[in-house]
Amino acid sequence: MNLPAKILITGGTGFLGSYIIKQLVEKNYAVRAIRRGNKLPTWISKEITDKVEWVEGDILDVVALQDAMEGVDTVIHSAAIVSFLRKDREQMYQVNVEGTANVVNMALEKNVSRLVHISSVAALGRTAGGGHVNEEKKWEESKVNTHYAKSKFKAELHVWRGVSEGLDAVILNPSTILGFGDWHSSSCAIFKQVYEGFNWYTPGINGFVDVEDVAKAVIHCMESDISEQRFIINGDTWPFKKLQDTIADNFKKKRPGRKTTPFLLAIAWRLEKVKSLLTGKKPLLTKESARVAQSQTFFENDKILKALPGFSFTPLEETIENACKKYLGTINAVQP
Repeated sequence: MNLPAKILITGGTGFLGSYIIKQLVEKNYAVRAIRRGNKLPTWISKEITDKVEWVEGDILDVVALQDAMEGVDTVIHSAAIVSFLRKDREQMYQVNVEGTANVVNMALEKNVSRLVHISSVAALGRTAGGGHVNEEKKWEESKVNTHYAKSKFKAELHVWRGVSEGLDAVILNPSTILGFGDWHSSSCAIFKQVYEGFNWYTPGINGFVDVEDVAKAVIHCMESDISEQRFIINGDTWPFKKLQDTIADNFKKKRPGRKTTPFLLAIAWRLEKVKSLLTGKKPLLTKESARVAQSQTFFENDKILKALPGFSFTPLEETIENACKKYLGTINAVQP
């Protein structure tokens, strides 16, 4: 296929979006990205962000979105809100569902050549018993499906609707993304929790993937002729305990030593809720995230490996080692 002349990124100041931008700029693509305010991702070098055409906007603002898509032939839609907090739900559904509908509608109106939609494995749904998940899994209503999962599932329906109306699109479903970013938010907060001595672990099993690998898969799929397909992007499936232990070892911190039970988790998320109400700080655990932490789900990655010859995933040990070194470097840089 013809390579894009100009690419628009939504969510370019976010964790994954910033790494997609980094790799696009390194490949000399012309990149335009939507941002709200003047904040830029500090974990990406200024040399990279200076080469991006930043435009003020919001995917909920149809007029701004229309302007942002002017002259663009490819859109990578990575803007989303990830939250397990009740107070964020309304905004999360607006951004994830209505925002995606706006992106799809405008892409059709502007005759955009290609859309790469960044979804999540959450959009495939979890089942109470866990088990293996591949791209053929059908959504099922389940108490272990979070509102984030529901919002991403509904967002995908708009992408498939766009495909039925003639949009050339591909959907990528990353598992939990790991790497160096803002450890106060997103999945990066896992590193902060372990560094600060979080002593609990759950029996859950989950998929994890390097942020650079997800960005690489996005660009490979963008450059390919693949259309009307979805791909799980998952590096490996680990117990949460192994993940926490590996992070702790790299930080030279004590490994978490107290195993949770469903009963203890039920107490913990309720205590966190009370603590949050008293302090105004975000809870470390919610009812929804507690359920996810107990789930034992295995995400398969055979399809993407077959579709992209030569593509491979970074070992999680290497991902964690590199991220911990960068987090420690940042901590040391601000300490007197």
